[in-house]
Amino acid sequence: MDHCYRHPDRETGIRCTRCERPVCPECMISASVGFQCPDCVREGSGTGQAPDASRPRTLAGGAISADPRLVTKILLAINAVLFIAVSSRENLVHDLDLVGLAINPTTSQVVGVADGEWYRLLTAMFLHQEIWHIAFNMLGLWWLGGPLEAALGRVRFLALYLLSGLAGSALTYLVAAPNQPSLGASGAVFGLLGATAVLMRRMNYDMKPVLVLLALNLLFTFTWADIAWQAHVGGLVAGTLVAIALVHAPRERRALVQYGACGLVLLVSLGLIVARTAALT
Repeated sequence: MDHCYRHPDRETGIRCTRCERPVCPECMISASVGFQCPDCVREGSGTGQAPDASRPRTLAGGAISADPRLVTKILLAINAVLFIAVSSRENLVHDLDLVGLAINPTTSQVVGVADGEWYRLLTAMFLHQEIWHIAFNMLGLWWLGGPLEAALGRVRFLALYLLSGLAGSALTYLVAAPNQPSLGASGAVFGLLGATAVLMRRMNYDMKPVLVLLALNLLFTFTWADIAWQAHVGGLVAGTLVAIALVHAPRERRALVQYGACGLVLLVSLGLIVARTAALT
């Protein structure tokens, strides 16, 4: 346990979200994200500090926005619109799902990522066919996405979501049978689940609830039929790694560590995609 910087005799597991100094319950002041220490609140009120120094930031260094769930709402809307589109036009799913190399059942033409349809790696991240599928994923996106977006900031949260989804698609493309279609929306949600575990550990919160939730989801992943476990595992690993870099990057090298980690996950995902394409063509 750390000790409050103003009361060295008091142990605490809470840190100021701006300066990261430990603060006890008497000293911590509620902020839009987490808590701040009295010194940072005083600086933020404009008592002699430069504008950049007093500008409030999220735990990961992002800008604090008026609506901390805006990106989450947009992602929800995209998923919902595509679900309605696929439900009203059943054959549309064959044009957007993730498939390595196969024959389109409606046109009898060769299709797939290996045939140049790279967009499938991204469109599959937002596809659902069953009502229970989109219901579970959108509940997960709302419950996990809002707190993560508030803690990371919009840009970092969006990067986390997209990189998790892409990594899930890349692993599915690499491992699954090339003619096996897949809907990889759960990969991004698993990335958010891994990131939530990292954030809760960073904030010294009780880890039991998120660990139980993660264990149950992994159990379903490997026991239920017709589940693309590759997307789940790929998204979980990528989301966890990106989140570690986002919330644990040292302030003096924050941009380098965060951009570097995101770039590395992106390069690995693209490398898997290129390697699989070379093997199929």
